[in-house]
Amino acid sequence: MTTKMLLSLFLHCFYVTTASMPGGLGILPGVSGGGETRAERPYFDDVSPRNVSTVVGQSAVLRCRAKHIGNRTVSWMRKRDLHILTSHIFTYTGDARFSVLHPEPSDDWDLKIDYVQPRDAGVYECQINTEPKINMAVVLNVEAAAATIWGSQDVYVKKGSTISLTCSVNVHSSPPSSASVLWYHGNAVVDFDSPRGGISLETEKTEGGTTSKLLVTKAALTDSGNYTCVPNNAHPASVSVHVLNGEHPAAMQTSNRASSYLTSQLSCAAFTYLLSSMACR
Repeated sequence: MTTKMLLSLFLHCFYVTTASMPGGLGILPGVSGGGETRAERPYFDDVSPRNVSTVVGQSAVLRCRAKHIGNRTVSWMRKRDLHILTSHIFTYTGDARFSVLHPEPSDDWDLKIDYVQPRDAGVYECQINTEPKINMAVVLNVEAAAATIWGSQDVYVKKGSTISLTCSVNVHSSPPSSASVLWYHGNAVVDFDSPRGGISLETEKTEGGTTSKLLVTKAALTDSGNYTCVPNNAHPASVSVHVLNGEHPAAMQTSNRASSYLTSQLSCAAFTYLLSSMACR
């Protein structure tokens, strides 16, 4: 029997023996099977905004999505004082406004802050306790709850035209119907049922804020004065309305510029004539 035949017989016996073993052909110690993969390291799925803005008194949610954390822990830290606010689903602060939003079995570990105050502004870090530790910073910006009247602080309209003032409030009302806006003319609340008539209000309330539009038709000189938009949950805003019984200020400014130009031209001509006269002498 040749050497080649002996080798073939040995290999045949080896495969028959191993094939009959439970699990089939085994894997020798120290040799990794082709189907095994190394577990992925944790990382942040950076799809959420790193800058979050909210208004005083509203809620803010700082998003953090941590992938493949395994048995590791996700925490939130306030950067300015290095205070650990949360770890896993537990809160480590006496301030009950802070909480973690972690719907099972998601990868989301969001920090929620209720009734946001100006002092809450700053940098917050979502952390995973790997070695070394990894973190993701989110900046919280806190704005004052305030009304804004569109356009200039001084509004000029002709007598008989319509005064139109639009006020926006940046507070997210929930429900929207809870927001209300009053308009004042001077120190008195604008009376929509006054004998004067021609005064109306258009209001739009959404979760994004409130817009209130005041319309005063057939403006009279007595409609001049200070108008103030006063929300029930934000700082007010004011404008000064001027009802004119003649030219529009822009026209007057144009007239003034033309008059100034003419005066300067005449002055130059007179000065030139004076110089010429002196030269002739």
